Amino acid sequence: MTAPGAEPRPVIRVEDVHRVYELGETRVHALRGVSVEVDSGEFVAIMGASGSGKSTFMNMLGCLDRPTSGRYSLEGVDVSTLGKAELAVIRNRKIGFVFQGFNLLPRTTALENTALPTLYAPIGKAEREERASEALAMVGLTDRAGHYPSQMSGGQQQRVAIARALVNRPAILLADEPTGNLDSRTSVEIMEIFQNLNDRGLTVVLVTHELDIAQFAKRVITFRDGLVRKDVSVGDQLRATEVLRTLPTLD
Repeated sequence: MTAPGAEPRPVIRVEDVHRVYELGETRVHALRGVSVEVDSGEFVAIMGASGSGKSTFMNMLGCLDRPTSGRYSLEGVDVSTLGKAELAVIRNRKIGFVFQGFNLLPRTTALENTALPTLYAPIGKAEREERASEALAMVGLTDRAGHYPSQMSGGQQQRVAIARALVNRPAILLADEPTGNLDSRTSVEIMEIFQNLNDRGLTVVLVTHELDIAQFAKRVITFRDGLVRKDVSVGDQLRATEVLRTLPTLD
């Protein structure tokens, strides 16, 4: 995490990235020259319809996919040139993932689920448990450390998933539809956790199709047809929405 008040710097730099998939004789252009920078400590929401390129973009940010051309740098490292083993290390140490499905192991406690990513880190058992306890405390679940997923609500399970994403102290947190399986009240609680983490200096990038969820972020990037069509601060977007509401309707 970046200390609050520190000078912002690009943690993500995507330069003229294209992603083309070969499906038989068909070429699918998922990304068509995307350039985006995200500073350390930003909270960015990615929006777009199905097929817009947002999921491909997020997979690339998470080092789960490679650009066909262009460059992707994470904390100054050009990860688009790295091999599979190097990418696996980046994913484990630099990136925290939160998914729509909580993906928790059912016979494993909240503390053990949270500690799972540390099994691949060069640290001892005592530090693994300390980090997991610290991460659970950050999402308000210290009193649920010994509970199993079946003993927790959906919102609590998603909190465990967030703690698991935080346990290796990543440079960025990537969240893919993190409120998709939650009711509206619990969704707000989860988004407030992301806001609190961001206030501590963590860079957060999330995908959502819900404008109400996107407005918890500080910046919204909208994809369409493999291109960035809009990139605005949430304040600017909210002001524009209010202006539209005040315009007279045409009969």
